[in-house]
Amino acid sequence: MTNEWLRPVERRVRRLIDAGVPHDEIARRFRHTSDWVRRVVALSEVPRDGASRSDSSLNPLERRVLRWRREGSTPAEIASRFRRSPRFIEQTERLARYKLGRS
Repeated sequence: MTNEWLRPVERRVRRLIDAGVPHDEIARRFRHTSDWVRRVVALSEVPRDGASRSDSSLNPLERRVLRWRREGSTPAEIASRFRRSPRFIEQTERLARYKLGRS
């Protein structure tokens, strides 16, 4: 499993486990219980939502603009939320759709 999606604590715990350190010792080092160590390991194996999303190439603004447009907001309404012009919002929407291959 690649470590790029793991949180720092998950990487450290998994590194210690790979080195053969017992769960009790890892728990002592982190000042937690052995059950906590087992949960960290189990949860670190669960795929992250962000890693498998089809729109992961979009930035947060682009995701919000597309969502609000789907919900029926006009570019002018969205623009006022971000203190931008409606033209900027339209451009952001076009770019997001281009990134998703929906243009």
